[in-house]
Amino acid sequence: MSSINNIYRFYLPDETATQTFAQIMAAPIHQAITSPEGQEQGLKSAYHLHLQGDLGAGKTAFSRAFLQALGVKGRIKSPTYTLVETYKVSRLYLYHFDFYRFNDSSEWQEAGFRDNLLENAVVLIEWPEKADKSLPSPDILLKLHYYQNGRIAELHPHSDKGKAWITQLKIPQAFHLAE
Repeated sequence: MSSINNIYRFYLPDETATQTFAQIMAAPIHQAITSPEGQEQGLKSAYHLHLQGDLGAGKTAFSRAFLQALGVKGRIKSPTYTLVETYKVSRLYLYHFDFYRFNDSSEWQEAGFRDNLLENAVVLIEWPEKADKSLPSPDILLKLHYYQNGRIAELHPHSDKGKAWITQLKIPQAFHLAE
């Protein structure tokens, strides 16, 4: 896996590839929470993943597959109207936020969501730019861009944990872009 300016870029030709990419992204977290050591220690810290991209770029499809890969069963609803959907798998809390409908960057704070960001939990946030700079930095920012008939997925690590997370990913060669 290579990066340009600490940005990792991959080609996702279709929705199935987006779902596979989400499963790959979830794998290191799933391993940490399901291994005997992880079960004994619990989730040591929160994992924060922000997702940016135009409407229809695949943020929600990615989020659903990511949550399923972490063990969420049943229907996974988009939080576009509810702003947040909460899931619990074993002792792990998963929060899926969607700030698309926000008109002002302070709305996420007024809604009382800051407490969810402090817990030992996995947090996915779609449209984080709607919260402006008042939102804490993610471990990884995932940007999805239209490209040909598919998408380009860009991973931007924002923390040491994010860098370590990316180095654990086992991404198929078919997703790698030529440098």
